[in-house]
Amino acid sequence: MSALPQGVWRGGEFEKTPRITFPTGHAALDAQLPGGGWPMGALSEVLHDGTGIGEVKLLAAALVRAAESDRLIAWIDPPYLPYAPALAQAGLPLERCLVVRPLTHEDALWAAEQALRSGACGAVLFWPERQSRNVDYAWMRRLQMAAEAGRSMAVLFRSTLSGTHATPAHLRIVLESEDGHLMLRIPKRRGPPLTQPVALHAVDRPRTALAPAPARRARVSLALAAGHR
Repeated sequence: MSALPQGVWRGGEFEKTPRITFPTGHAALDAQLPGGGWPMGALSEVLHDGTGIGEVKLLAAALVRAAESDRLIAWIDPPYLPYAPALAQAGLPLERCLVVRPLTHEDALWAAEQALRSGACGAVLFWPERQSRNVDYAWMRRLQMAAEAGRSMAVLFRSTLSGTHATPAHLRIVLESEDGHLMLRIPKRRGPPLTQPVALHAVDRPRTALAPAPARRARVSLALAAGHR
Protein backbone atom coordinates (compact mmCIF):
# COMPACT_ATOMS: atom_id res chain seq x y z
CA MET A 1 0.00 0.00 0.00
CA SER A 2 1.17 3.53 -0.69
CA ALA A 3 2.37 5.75 2.13
CA LEU A 4 -0.36 7.58 4.00
CA PRO A 5 -0.40 11.39 4.12
CA GLN A 6 1.26 13.01 7.12
CA GLY A 7 -1.02 13.03 10.14
CA VAL A 8 -3.00 10.00 8.92
CA TRP A 9 -2.44 6.53 10.37
CA ARG A 10 -3.98 3.09 10.07
CA GLY A 11 -6.31 2.27 12.93
CA GLY A 12 -4.44 -0.88 13.92
CA GLU A 13 -1.03 0.78 14.07
CA PHE A 14 0.64 3.56 16.02
CA GLU A 15 1.17 6.84 14.20
CA LYS A 16 4.53 6.72 12.44
CA THR A 17 4.90 10.46 11.81
CA PRO A 18 8.02 11.62 13.69
CA ARG A 19 6.95 13.60 16.75
CA ILE A 20 8.82 14.74 19.84
CA THR A 21 7.41 13.15 22.98
CA PHE A 22 8.31 13.43 26.65
CA PRO A 23 8.17 10.24 28.76
CA THR A 24 5.59 10.21 31.53
CA GLY A 25 7.95 8.57 34.01
CA HIS A 26 5.74 5.47 34.10
CA ALA A 27 6.93 2.68 31.80
CA ALA A 28 3.53 0.98 31.70
CA LEU A 29 1.89 4.18 30.46
CA ASP A 30 4.68 5.12 28.05
CA ALA A 31 4.30 1.71 26.40
CA GLN A 32 0.72 2.61 25.45
CA LEU A 33 1.42 6.09 24.09
CA PRO A 34 2.53 6.71 20.50
CA GLY A 35 6.17 7.78 20.63
CA GLY A 36 6.41 6.68 24.26
CA GLY A 37 5.16 9.80 26.03
CA TRP A 38 3.20 13.06 26.02
CA PRO A 39 3.22 14.58 22.52
CA MET A 40 4.78 17.98 21.87
CA GLY A 41 3.17 20.29 19.35
CA ALA A 42 -0.18 18.67 20.09
CA LEU A 43 -3.25 18.90 22.28
CA SER A 44 -3.90 16.26 24.95
CA GLU A 45 -6.88 15.89 27.28
CA VAL A 46 -6.90 14.57 30.84
CA LEU A 47 -10.43 13.81 32.00
CA HIS A 48 -11.12 13.32 35.70
CA ASP A 49 -13.65 14.13 38.41
CA GLY A 50 -12.46 15.89 41.53
CA THR A 51 -9.09 17.44 42.18
CA GLY A 52 -5.92 16.00 43.62
CA ILE A 53 -6.02 12.41 42.39
CA GLY A 54 -2.66 12.84 40.69
CA GLU A 55 -3.76 14.58 37.50
CA VAL A 56 -0.94 17.14 37.54
CA LYS A 57 1.83 15.06 39.07
CA LEU A 58 1.23 12.58 36.25
CA LEU A 59 2.74 15.25 34.00
CA ALA A 60 5.66 16.17 36.26
CA ALA A 61 8.40 14.31 34.37
CA ALA A 62 7.24 15.78 31.06
CA LEU A 63 6.99 19.29 32.52
CA VAL A 64 10.62 19.12 33.63
CA ARG A 65 11.62 18.32 30.06
CA ALA A 66 9.28 20.96 28.63
CA ALA A 67 10.92 23.63 30.82
CA GLU A 68 14.33 23.01 29.29
CA SER A 69 15.91 25.76 27.16
CA ASP A 70 14.36 28.36 29.52
CA ARG A 71 10.82 27.73 28.32
CA LEU A 72 7.90 28.56 30.60
CA ILE A 73 5.22 26.29 32.00
CA ALA A 74 1.91 28.18 31.87
CA TRP A 75 -0.92 27.25 34.23
CA ILE A 76 -4.15 28.73 32.89
CA ASP A 77 -6.89 29.06 35.52
CA PRO A 78 -6.01 26.05 37.71
CA PRO A 79 -8.50 25.19 40.49
CA TYR A 80 -5.75 25.67 43.08
CA LEU A 81 -2.24 27.06 43.07
CA PRO A 82 0.55 24.73 41.97
CA TYR A 83 2.10 23.18 45.09
CA ALA A 84 5.67 24.45 44.95
CA PRO A 85 7.33 21.82 47.21
CA ALA A 86 5.96 18.94 45.12
CA LEU A 87 7.01 20.57 41.85
CA ALA A 88 10.47 21.42 43.16
CA GLN A 89 10.91 17.87 44.40
CA ALA A 90 10.05 16.65 40.90
CA GLY A 91 12.82 18.87 39.51
CA LEU A 92 10.68 21.58 37.92
CA PRO A 93 12.29 25.06 38.08
CA LEU A 94 9.71 27.14 39.93
CA GLU A 95 10.89 30.38 38.35
CA ARG A 96 9.64 29.06 35.01
CA CYS A 97 6.10 28.47 36.26
CA LEU A 98 3.58 31.10 35.23
CA VAL A 99 0.08 31.06 36.73
CA VAL A 100 -2.60 32.96 34.82
CA ARG A 101 -5.86 34.01 36.50
CA PRO A 102 -8.10 35.39 33.73
CA LEU A 103 -11.19 37.34 34.70
CA THR A 104 -13.49 35.67 32.17
CA HIS A 105 -13.79 32.42 30.25
CA GLU A 106 -13.04 34.28 27.03
CA ASP A 107 -9.85 35.71 28.53
CA ALA A 108 -8.83 32.21 29.60
CA LEU A 109 -9.25 30.85 26.07
CA TRP A 110 -7.32 33.79 24.63
CA ALA A 111 -4.51 33.40 27.17
CA ALA A 112 -4.17 29.68 26.46
CA GLU A 113 -4.03 30.23 22.70
CA GLN A 114 -1.49 33.04 22.96
CA ALA A 115 0.72 31.13 25.39
CA LEU A 116 0.77 28.12 23.06
CA ARG A 117 1.36 30.08 19.88
CA SER A 118 4.08 32.31 21.36
CA GLY A 119 6.72 29.59 21.47
CA ALA A 120 7.82 30.85 24.88
CA CYS A 121 6.01 28.05 26.71
CA GLY A 122 7.18 24.47 26.66
CA ALA A 123 3.84 23.41 28.11
CA VAL A 124 0.45 25.00 28.72
CA LEU A 125 -1.93 23.43 31.25
CA PHE A 126 -5.49 24.70 30.99
CA TRP A 127 -8.61 24.16 33.12
CA PRO A 128 -11.40 25.56 30.88
CA GLU A 129 -14.23 24.37 33.15
CA ARG A 130 -13.15 26.20 36.31
CA GLN A 131 -15.55 29.04 35.54
CA SER A 132 -18.40 26.57 34.93
CA ARG A 133 -17.91 26.85 31.20
CA ASN A 134 -16.78 24.30 28.66
CA VAL A 135 -14.71 24.68 25.52
CA ASP A 136 -16.24 23.81 22.17
CA TYR A 137 -14.69 21.82 19.33
CA ALA A 138 -13.80 24.91 17.30
CA TRP A 139 -11.82 26.41 20.17
CA MET A 140 -10.11 23.10 20.86
CA ARG A 141 -9.08 22.99 17.22
CA ARG A 142 -7.62 26.49 17.60
CA LEU A 143 -5.63 25.34 20.63
CA GLN A 144 -4.38 22.31 18.70
CA MET A 145 -3.18 24.56 15.87
CA ALA A 146 -1.56 26.97 18.35
CA ALA A 147 0.28 24.07 19.99
CA GLU A 148 1.61 23.00 16.60
CA ALA A 149 2.71 26.54 15.77
CA GLY A 150 4.48 27.07 19.10
CA ARG A 151 5.80 23.50 19.38
CA SER A 152 4.31 23.34 22.84
CA MET A 153 2.68 20.60 24.89
CA ALA A 154 -0.97 21.54 25.45
CA VAL A 155 -2.99 19.74 28.13
CA LEU A 156 -6.65 20.39 28.91
CA PHE A 157 -8.07 19.18 32.21
CA ARG A 158 -11.80 18.46 31.92
CA SER A 159 -14.51 16.45 33.63
CA THR A 160 -15.28 12.90 32.54
CA LEU A 161 -18.61 14.14 31.15
CA SER A 162 -16.59 15.72 28.35
CA GLY A 163 -15.70 12.22 27.19
CA THR A 164 -19.01 11.98 25.34
CA HIS A 165 -17.99 14.81 23.01
CA ALA A 166 -15.79 14.59 19.93
CA THR A 167 -12.30 16.01 20.30
CA PRO A 168 -9.52 17.13 17.94
CA ALA A 169 -6.96 16.25 20.64
CA HIS A 170 -4.25 13.76 19.71
CA LEU A 171 -4.57 12.05 23.07
CA ARG A 172 -7.39 11.62 25.59
CA ILE A 173 -6.73 9.98 28.96
CA VAL A 174 -9.38 9.33 31.61
CA LEU A 175 -8.24 9.08 35.24
CA GLU A 176 -10.14 7.16 37.90
CA SER A 177 -9.19 6.35 41.48
CA GLU A 178 -9.84 2.75 42.51
CA ASP A 179 -8.79 1.11 45.79
CA GLY A 180 -5.89 3.49 46.23
CA HIS A 181 -4.69 2.96 42.67
CA LEU A 182 -4.90 5.30 39.71
CA MET A 183 -6.57 3.69 36.71
CA LEU A 184 -5.97 5.27 33.30
CA ARG A 185 -8.21 4.63 30.33
CA ILE A 186 -7.08 5.85 26.92
CA PRO A 187 -10.17 6.18 24.69
CA LYS A 188 -8.24 8.12 22.06
CA ARG A 189 -4.66 7.86 20.90
CA ARG A 190 -3.03 7.83 17.48
CA GLY A 191 -2.99 4.06 17.38
CA PRO A 192 -5.14 0.97 17.94
CA PRO A 193 -7.88 1.07 20.59
CA LEU A 194 -6.74 0.23 24.12
CA THR A 195 -9.18 -2.23 25.66
CA GLN A 196 -7.63 -2.52 29.12
CA PRO A 197 -6.86 0.36 31.51
CA VAL A 198 -3.34 1.11 32.69
CA ALA A 199 -2.98 0.78 36.47
CA LEU A 200 -0.55 2.86 38.50
CA HIS A 201 -0.20 1.08 41.81
CA ALA A 202 -0.15 2.92 45.12
CA VAL A 203 3.65 3.00 45.22
CA ASP A 204 3.77 4.60 41.76
CA ARG A 205 0.73 6.81 42.09
CA PRO A 206 1.52 10.52 41.69
CA ARG A 207 0.90 12.75 44.67
CA THR A 208 -1.04 15.93 44.26
CA ALA A 209 0.77 18.93 42.79
CA LEU A 210 -2.04 21.38 43.46
CA ALA A 211 -2.90 22.80 46.85
CA PRO A 212 -5.31 25.47 48.10
CA ALA A 213 -3.30 28.48 49.18
CA PRO A 214 -3.87 32.24 49.52
CA ALA A 215 -3.44 33.62 46.03
CA ARG A 216 -2.09 36.95 47.28
CA ARG A 217 0.93 35.20 48.79
CA ALA A 218 1.83 32.66 46.15
CA ARG A 219 0.30 33.56 42.83
CA VAL A 220 2.31 34.72 39.86
CA SER A 221 0.03 36.37 37.34
CA LEU A 222 0.29 37.21 33.69
CA ALA A 223 -1.00 40.64 32.69
CA LEU A 224 -3.54 40.28 29.90
CA ALA A 225 -3.44 42.92 27.22
CA ALA A 226 -6.45 45.15 27.72
CA GLY A 227 -7.22 45.51 24.06
CA HIS A 228 -6.88 41.97 22.80
CA ARG A 229 -10.49 41.55 21.73
